[in-house]
Amino acid sequence: MIRVLLVDDQTIVREGLRSLLAPEPDMVVVGEAGDGREAIVAAGALKPDIVLLDVRMPHMDGLAALAKIKEASPLSSVIMVTLYDDTDYLMRAVALGAAGYVLKDASRSALIEAVRVTAEGGGIISPTVLPQLLSEVGRMLERHEREGPLPGGQALSARELEVLGMVAEGLTNHEIAERLFLSPTTVKTHVQNILVKLGVSDRTQAAVRALRAGLID
Repeated sequence: MIRVLLVDDQTIVREGLRSLLAPEPDMVVVGEAGDGREAIVAAGALKPDIVLLDVRMPHMDGLAALAKIKEASPLSSVIMVTLYDDTDYLMRAVALGAAGYVLKDASRSALIEAVRVTAEGGGIISPTVLPQLLSEVGRMLERHEREGPLPGGQALSARELEVLGMVAEGLTNHEIAERLFLSPTTVKTHVQNILVKLGVSDRTQAAVRALRAGLID
């Protein structure tokens, strides 16, 4: 069951999101929050699989809350919910821990797909955009020191590093499988192992964590 936390300052928007998710047999809304501060507390207490996080909210907006939500619940994937398709905003959000974003005018099917794919560790950022996005995020991260070794000393194998590099290129599991002459199931297993070893919740943050740790350029 995919456990979802809804964060938006407008009650009617939260009710709308809840009604969109309710018919799905594999999803359940476990909580709601009306601003960033409430979202941090709720995420820490509920540990949801997915957080649907509004951008503009009183007291603390989505970007300000994002990093603290990830601190409170590192394995929760955060999907930003926004009115605007803004690449600069997306870069900042991804650098702070977001898995990606959906537009508020997206169809119900697009929202459901975004939640489901992200919960499975997949990526919802367009493969054509991801390499450029990571390049910009990498430049943003150059202002800060590189992070240390992976948690618990869980070094990635040579194959996992190879797969991780292709994830950062924006390749899907099927495309990676074709390139490496592996089955998609095997690639999916490698990706899941990578997420565990990097201590992240999704492919987007796996690529960002790899940049921070100097595992990819």
